[in-house]
Amino acid sequence: MSNSETSPDEGFEQEGSRIETGRLAPGRAAMWLLAKSLRRLVQNGRLTIYDPCGQTWHFGPGGEPAVSVRLTEKVLPVQLLVNPSIALGEAYMDGTLRIETGSLRDLLSICMTDIDTIDALPGRRLTRWLDAFLSRRLHHNPISRSHANVAHHYDISTELYDLFLDADRQYSCAYFPIGTETLDEAQAFKKKHIAAKLLMRPGLEVLDIGSGWGGLAMELAQQHEARVTGLSLSTEQIAAARERAQQTGLFDQVAFERRDYREEHGLYDRVVSVGMFEHVGRSGFDAFFTTLQRVLRPDGVALLHAIGRMAPKGGSDPWIRKYVFPGGYLPTLSETIAAAERAGMWVTDVEVLRLHYAETLRHWSERFAAERETARMLYDERFCRMWEFYLAVCEMAFRNGRLMVFQIQLAKRRDAVPLTRDYIAETETGQIAGNISSDTNTRRTS
Repeated sequence: MSNSETSPDEGFEQEGSRIETGRLAPGRAAMWLLAKSLRRLVQNGRLTIYDPCGQTWHFGPGGEPAVSVRLTEKVLPVQLLVNPSIALGEAYMDGTLRIETGSLRDLLSICMTDIDTIDALPGRRLTRWLDAFLSRRLHHNPISRSHANVAHHYDISTELYDLFLDADRQYSCAYFPIGTETLDEAQAFKKKHIAAKLLMRPGLEVLDIGSGWGGLAMELAQQHEARVTGLSLSTEQIAAARERAQQTGLFDQVAFERRDYREEHGLYDRVVSVGMFEHVGRSGFDAFFTTLQRVLRPDGVALLHAIGRMAPKGGSDPWIRKYVFPGGYLPTLSETIAAAERAGMWVTDVEVLRLHYAETLRHWSERFAAERETARMLYDERFCRMWEFYLAVCEMAFRNGRLMVFQIQLAKRRDAVPLTRDYIAETETGQIAGNISSDTNTRRTS
């Protein structure tokens, strides 16, 4: 049957006698089992696989996207069955899975359309059971481990992030109120959206937990005359944020500290955390919200912006955990709110951003692709493949899977924010109009 084209069912019929007589190699049996799973999984487009034994397999109803891949190692079908997340990512990184037509994003789009079928795969069920069994150890992040986890991802070269992020280095979900915004516009809208929910006014003291490269902190200082303390565990980010504060003349309004949030003992009118809660871990939820409750003044307002899962319980993907975010845990909205309530916080507003991060990741993927050769010179080919897979698989998890972003507004007092949420849109509209007026005046005087 070498070099023949078969469907999964045809493969079973023709190979069945070999299974019974014991002459079917383990690699061929694994490929047959993988094909049976793919027949259920691929519900759109066309996927063609050239297996290591010389057979060709076709899946899907046809049409676009159309992708063909070549598997070059006989053990790969077994690995894909046993641990699909790890095996697929590593095979792409190592080049043992080669995409011959189509793109990586097309391949992941085809394979990740039906998440329920993926979760039903035997290997996927096993890894989920192991994750649940080891959950506390995998996602437990004391201060020492948090430092190491952050260094793994954020203390790589800032030059890499400059290849695909917006000019303000916003490394979190952008906000697309219309859907046609550029990445820079959408990230600017995100900052305005957060500022509106924080009810900013001049003179407020703000704590930014997980301040990244300092863009949001400097926005709050510059546009709202706030005094902001930014916390990060990343040496690279703190150095870059401090340098930028000096360059922009905001060094007397913003301070960036390399300090864990649990070590913070000041009092603040506002607390904001964007894209950091995913690193806390389930066992750290109570410590996070207890800290937030402790550092927030009685009439203060807090805003938590985080990636979440639409599921009964949170978790993390094995490949992402191994290569990108060690110790990461994507919470559910329900367990997050329960932890906030245990700390005595009022949940005053909740918003779920569903496809906004998918669009953000699409922009990041396209920008990284355009600068791929520069990234390869900074690191190497395997790193570039890892980063491509990371951006693409995350996009499809938001586009087709159970991931989303939630924003939770919190307060100590139930009357700390207005009775209705109309003020959010009204504030954003005022900010945008003010910026347009400011830009116009600048052009007239220049």
